[in-house]
Amino acid sequence: MESLFANFSGVIVFLHVISAVIWVGGMIAIRFAVHYSMQEINDPKIKLGRTLESLRRFFNMVIPSIIILLLTAIIMIIALGFKGTPLYSFVIAKEVIWTIMTIVFIIVFIKRKQAQKAFDEGALANAKEKLLPIANYLIPINIVLGVIAIFLGVTLRGF
Repeated sequence: MESLFANFSGVIVFLHVISAVIWVGGMIAIRFAVHYSMQEINDPKIKLGRTLESLRRFFNMVIPSIIILLLTAIIMIIALGFKGTPLYSFVIAKEVIWTIMTIVFIIVFIKRKQAQKAFDEGALANAKEKLLPIANYLIPINIVLGVIAIFLGVTLRGF
């Protein structure tokens, strides 16, 4: 891992940072731009359909980002030898945060899938019920956690 990081550190750090930006930035865009613009749509079926499609497209971007983020984190943790240093607590904090975020993402993924199924069956009220926790608290939780993780990452890079 050390030689991999030594030869490709710029690319690895870039992929790590851009993956975090896509995930956290994407959630910010979905929650504070897309969500509010969807509220302008009066037809509930169209609104739900557009919401489900937006989330589907978001997932297509975010799932590879999550995988890249994990892989690059593992490479950097091993290659930079954080274990046993005072900075290791920052590394552990980031690992815990990204793990919680991934669990929340999986819950969002499942709820969206359930909402899509209900939507396809014509159960619009059920579809809306499945989507509400995503906008109301799941994505906001992940935004806060993501911003904290990015701050910790910047702190680690500063040392």
